[in-house]
Amino acid sequence: MDDFAANASRRSPMIFGGTSPAEKTESEASMGVLSHLQVIEIGSSAATSYCARLFADFGADVHKIEPPAGDPLRRSPPLTPGGQSAWFAFLSFNKSSIVIDPTDQDAIARLMRLIENCDILVDGRDVDPADCPALDIAAIRERHPGLIYVQGSWFGRDGPYAQFSATDSTLRALAGLVKLVGPIEGPPLHAPDFQTGILAGLWGFIAAASSELARMQGDTGRSWSLSIFESSLTLSEYLMSEAFARGDVMRRIGINRFWPGSPVGIYETRKGWLGVTIATPKQWRAFCDMLGLCKYGDDPALVVGDDRVKHLEYMERLFMPRLKTRTAQEWFTEGLQRKIPMVPVPEISDLLQDPEKKARGAIVPVLLGGEEAFTAGSMQHLTLTPPRRGGKVPAPGEQQVFAKVRTCLRLPPRGASDWIDAGRQPLYGIRVIDFCMGWAGPLCTRSLADLGADVIKIEAVQYPDWMRGLDRRRAYVDSQKYEKTAPFCIMNRNKRGITLDLTRPEGLALAKRLVAEADIVIDNYSVNVLPKLGLGYDVLRTLNPRLVMMSMSAFGADSAHRDCRAYGSTLEQGSGLPSVIGHADGPPVMSHLAFGDAVGGLNGGAAVLVALIHARNTGRGQFIDLAQIECMVPFAAPWITAHSIGAVSPPRYGNRHPQFVPHGCFRCAGEDNWIVVTATDKDMWHRLALLIGRADWANDASLECPEARRSIEDLIETAIEGWTLARDADQAMSELQAVRVAAGVARLPIDLLKDPHLESRAFLQEIERAFIGVHPQPSMPIREGARPYTVRTAAPTLGQHNREILSELLGLSDEEIAQLVRAGIIGTAMLSEGELEDGKKVSSE
Repeated sequence: MDDFAANASRRSPMIFGGTSPAEKTESEASMGVLSHLQVIEIGSSAATSYCARLFADFGADVHKIEPPAGDPLRRSPPLTPGGQSAWFAFLSFNKSSIVIDPTDQDAIARLMRLIENCDILVDGRDVDPADCPALDIAAIRERHPGLIYVQGSWFGRDGPYAQFSATDSTLRALAGLVKLVGPIEGPPLHAPDFQTGILAGLWGFIAAASSELARMQGDTGRSWSLSIFESSLTLSEYLMSEAFARGDVMRRIGINRFWPGSPVGIYETRKGWLGVTIATPKQWRAFCDMLGLCKYGDDPALVVGDDRVKHLEYMERLFMPRLKTRTAQEWFTEGLQRKIPMVPVPEISDLLQDPEKKARGAIVPVLLGGEEAFTAGSMQHLTLTPPRRGGKVPAPGEQQVFAKVRTCLRLPPRGASDWIDAGRQPLYGIRVIDFCMGWAGPLCTRSLADLGADVIKIEAVQYPDWMRGLDRRRAYVDSQKYEKTAPFCIMNRNKRGITLDLTRPEGLALAKRLVAEADIVIDNYSVNVLPKLGLGYDVLRTLNPRLVMMSMSAFGADSAHRDCRAYGSTLEQGSGLPSVIGHADGPPVMSHLAFGDAVGGLNGGAAVLVALIHARNTGRGQFIDLAQIECMVPFAAPWITAHSIGAVSPPRYGNRHPQFVPHGCFRCAGEDNWIVVTATDKDMWHRLALLIGRADWANDASLECPEARRSIEDLIETAIEGWTLARDADQAMSELQAVRVAAGVARLPIDLLKDPHLESRAFLQEIERAFIGVHPQPSMPIREGARPYTVRTAAPTLGQHNREILSELLGLSDEEIAQLVRAGIIGTAMLSEGELEDGKKVSSE
């Protein structure tokens, strides 16, 4: 028997014994809060590999099962000077490797012993089996009912795309993440690989960690299917909701230009590139004033982003030359003073020279082979039980031994009938107080609500969630348009909503009473907002010692840039990712969405689940200082690693690929119709060449390797486009997929509302809500059965649950609630800009 299997014990829910809570906390902090867990990773998939790495970050004993030749990801570029995969290094440090040869007589039995003695099985075989022996998962789970199982696949277990060949780029094209980026005339410009695995890996971790929380409360192990495609729609769902509300109005409007707001992009300065995001009327006025364009800041036709985008070309001709008069760093300093969301756009070398990122653990040392390098660390910045700071990448078959928490006692095995209600969602019974606005924070709390938590969203009639709309003019407020914004409804489903004026003693006291009985508090304000109101962690922990509190600020509570205003686009601009996207002679390129928001939200969900596991084990809460800009660093991780060793600036490939030839975005019949096509190996290349009528290429043995095809890449791309131009994009995809060639139509967000695969999987659920009626809600990309979890309730209207929460949870009488209404502490109608000013005058008098 393997040493791992011999020393492991099959564990059902854990309890601690023999040590004090203080001793347990100290051991978990030094050894890892998840060090009582053992994880097995099978198959080869970036998504499941990243899921497993997140467990390793917090001390879990993770064993990666590989074939004798090693995981295929070990050969993924970019490569270090020593020939090691920088991508594999990011996915795999602090794991152990177990090599199992499927030709060995004992292979299946050996693997079964490993799995039956672990807590969590993460399965990427649907993406690439990597010679893993066949397994009867149902039989394993019957014998091991406490096992948590996460199975990843490109498109899920069923549906029209279920058997599609896929790559990161073809999947992102189908997910609406390609077509809106790039020059107006095309082709659309897509980012390099690595995005889908990180997004899906976070979702897989959320599924497994929430299951561990449920198991600690007496639940059986849960089985999840994870769709990498649907995980990528986490980035698209904002624009999908806008498309539902506004119709077919989105088009590609140029590199670093974005619908519906402006200016949002990357601009050249005297030295360096500057990321700019102007959202509110106040920011627009400050931006114009800074550049000496004051009359435009006060122009009523340019107050909101929807209006400014109509005049973007004219406005850019005015302000772009002025931005070139100073350096990016000088504009950044000016922006801080004026509270304008602007940030320098770093190169990869700049990230490696940033002492703050290393000090906070966003960039950590890693040893791979004989090479010392850096890569992206864990972004879940738990302050009491922090993640590991770097580590070693295992060679095939290499075991890594870490100190473990040995204070866990195994509960006796139980029959299935002894487990708690199997239909209960994993976070049932957990209460979350949600001080969040916009996208990132609400997405984090929505993921908890979707998994069964009771999320209470706190707004104020004076300052409601800005996702309801930034327009505070009287006409907007009186028509209650703030109740009709589709993105708000998408981000805030399954929550209860209450309004409290936190600047008043009565509102503050009620908020504290809610926190005293909660498990989690989350905010994504600037770092000083809640502390100034008297709701900082130092105060709240005295009310509730087991409280997990997370601040989701842009740069982190202790950052030198903590006062910088930021949106999701600002986070992307400052992450280093744009510097590796686009063409060698072009500018850094952004995605057509607030990338950082969704990524920050998912990382936040992962972080609070880890902290909650610790709190449930020890009775002690903690503070999480999550910096959203750091959550973007993993998307640049491979280049960080390669550059940290070789000091060579990463090449930019445009729509080409360092490993796959061909790889590009090709025009199809009709107006602005495109498809992403790639050949990932010699067999796929052979099938592609035959399909497009180039049997000579298919039969040419010298073209079997991608390096040889690189020499005629222009010719190959011309031939592919000659073939695709004669076909509708969907027809081209159908023919390519029929011969198992990876291809994906470049969709618009509005196309996803009628996507046949999503329809077949009931991904979009129709929900009724006051003011907007029936509207689509995207499901989570993780599901326990054939269908997704049902959306329980629509997003709350402003103050919808005031009476329910104040009466049932806090015990206030009808008269006390009425008095709060009369005093303006609570309410159900948003105040206009004029009403706010009147209120300030009254309070000052």
